[in-house]
Amino acid sequence: MLHKVAREALLFCVFMLLPFSTALAGETASPSMLSDTCLGCHGPGGISDGPATPTISGMSEVYIIAAMLAYKYDNDEDKVEAIIEADPDLEDVEFFARTSTVMDRIAKGYSEAEIKVIAKHFANLPFVAAEQDVNKKQAKAGAEIHENHCEKCHENGGSSAEDDAGVLAGQWIPYLEYTMADFESGDRAMPKKMKKQMKDAHAAYGDNSVADLIQFYAGQK
Repeated sequence: MLHKVAREALLFCVFMLLPFSTALAGETASPSMLSDTCLGCHGPGGISDGPATPTISGMSEVYIIAAMLAYKYDNDEDKVEAIIEADPDLEDVEFFARTSTVMDRIAKGYSEAEIKVIAKHFANLPFVAAEQDVNKKQAKAGAEIHENHCEKCHENGGSSAEDDAGVLAGQWIPYLEYTMADFESGDRAMPKKMKKQMKDAHAAYGDNSVADLIQFYAGQK
């Protein structure tokens, strides 16, 4: 346990100090240098080795930027919206609140310009689905729920990044479970459209609708 705590503390220090050391040196950090600080948690190339951390390679630029800004400014909607409005490059970014463990501290070490560089870097990398077993019966049920309630926003079985809703297909099961738990608890803001669809899905398919959806997404390649 002590080794784990020490490792996490060391990683956190490295994450925080790298961008600052670059700034102090008066240099513009390269995409690889900035993105390398993310790999300790999100895996080589942004491909997570699980289980509770998402793969971020292949995510859209605006999705990553929105997440990083929310983390950096502690979900201060007014602050984030002001930054978005002042920067033409961010016109497609939409604020959404989200909870975190360490990302709210890590994101503070980056400028908006560096966040854009990081987002572009990972958006240009291929997404690689997690290799994991799924419950086939639940996944089949989840496929029907997805088709009727989720496909409009999470296109192509949740694999498309173009709608800026995040890539769900191929993410680790524990990550999907924790994310849905955050939505349901209110720790992460649930968009109005999603709230309505999840309510309708629960009414139509019962208490296992979320678990079935998770098994469906986890099994997508």
